[in-house]
Amino acid sequence: MAVVRFERVTKTFPRTHVHALKDVDFEVRKGEFVYVTGHSGAGKSTLLSLMLRKMTPTEGRVSVSGQDLARLPERRLPLLRRAIGMVFQDHALLPTLSAEENLVFALRASGTRGNLEQRALQVLRQVGLAHKRKAYPIELSMGEQQRISIARALVTNPPLLLCDEPTGNLDPDTSWEILELLHDVNIRGTTILVATHSRDLVDRLRRRTLVLRGGELVRDDPQGGFAL
Repeated sequence: MAVVRFERVTKTFPRTHVHALKDVDFEVRKGEFVYVTGHSGAGKSTLLSLMLRKMTPTEGRVSVSGQDLARLPERRLPLLRRAIGMVFQDHALLPTLSAEENLVFALRASGTRGNLEQRALQVLRQVGLAHKRKAYPIELSMGEQQRISIARALVTNPPLLLCDEPTGNLDPDTSWEILELLHDVNIRGTTILVATHSRDLVDRLRRRTLVLRGGELVRDDPQGGFAL
């Protein structure tokens, strides 16, 4: 089953007439781990924004879990986004909430019911930070903050996880720890797309790699490896 499908997708910004994406065609199947690489401005962030329906394509079709996003009514957008976890380069944790409270906040925002604290603690254990559940973001290292960000993205059990430069602010050793964590999450069944320009990570844990150049998909390599 294709979790994500791009069918000859072009995204043009009308004011500048720039093609952020041009005739991009691929699909990601359930359970895959896929890198999206390319220089700054290659179209990686546009690709993720289209999956979240933050924008719609100028031409072509974007589908997530079989839904044509351009045809999705506005009232159903929150349901779509609850089914997609998102991890950013800047962890974007709420600074006035503890690690556990950040996860509980995400659960409440998604409409989840039940023992939210228990669910939050369960996912904090998954990322190895249950002992830091009462800590505030300022009391955590950058790597720990990113682990909490991943936990927050996973706490609602999304089938799809999108990561936009998740190791961009981290040192090499911590970056590898984050990548190992994402690998473990993928093994548990979550479909993962990681947008990154990190050669070391893509070469160290080889997975299918999509390469964008000037908005065009120039390479789709099932064996992985970094090449621009």
